[in-house]
Amino acid sequence: MSTQLLVEALGRDPQLDMIESAPDEATVLQLAKREKPQIALLSAELGEDHRGYDLVREIRTQSPSTRVIMILDASERASVVEAFRAGAQGVFCRTEPVRLLAKCIQCVHQGQVWASSRELHYVLEALSRPTFAKLHADGRSLLSERETDVVRCLAEGLANREIAQRLKLTEHTVKNYLFRIFDKLGVSSRVEVVLYALGTVAPRSSTLSNGRRSQPAAASRKSAAPAGLPLRKTAT
Repeated sequence: MSTQLLVEALGRDPQLDMIESAPDEATVLQLAKREKPQIALLSAELGEDHRGYDLVREIRTQSPSTRVIMILDASERASVVEAFRAGAQGVFCRTEPVRLLAKCIQCVHQGQVWASSRELHYVLEALSRPTFAKLHADGRSLLSERETDVVRCLAEGLANREIAQRLKLTEHTVKNYLFRIFDKLGVSSRVEVVLYALGTVAPRSSTLSNGRRSQPAAASRKSAAPAGLPLRKTAT
C-alpha cells in the first residue's frame, strides 16, 4: 500500500516515469538489472531480515549507474550513517512531505547528495573516527565488549602497556585478550586484527552476517522511485 501511494503521488509529476515493484529483494534486483533505473527509492525496512541496506549494495554492484535514495522511518544516527555507507546518495525520512521527495529525486538525479544538516553531521562525525566492522557471526557477538575495547585501542596504535593503562588491566590480561581475539577472528597479527575491525579484510575462521526489517522498494529510470518500488523518469 505504501508503494502504491508513493507511485500515485509521484506519478503526478510529468517528469517522473515510475516502475512499481513488489517489496521483495529478488523482484527489486531483477527489475533493477533489467530496467537500469536512474534512481531507485528503497525502504530501509525491506524484507523480514531488514535487508534494505544490503540491497543498496547489491543494486550498486549490478547497476552502477543507478543512484539510490533510502527511505527511513526515522532520521536516526545509525540509520543515516549505514545508508550512506551502503552507497545511498540520499536519505529521506517518511515524516517529510511528499513534495520534498520529488525535489530529493531531482537533486540526486543531478548528482547531488540529499540529507539535512543534522544528517550530514552524523556522517561527518562517523568519518572522524575509525569505522569498525560489525563483529558478528551466526547472529551472536563474535567479540566480547572488553575484547572490542582492546581492538579499538589497537586501532589507535597503542602498545600493550598503554592498553593496560587505559583499560585498567594488567599487561598479562591484555595479552590473554589478544590471544583470544586472534583465535576468534582467525588472524595471527595485530595488523590483521585492525584491518578486520576496520572492515578491510574478512576473518578466515568466521562468517559475517547482517540483518534488517521489512517494507517497500523502488527504482526509477531517468530519475525517480518510491520506497518499495522501482521507478523511471523521462528527462525533459
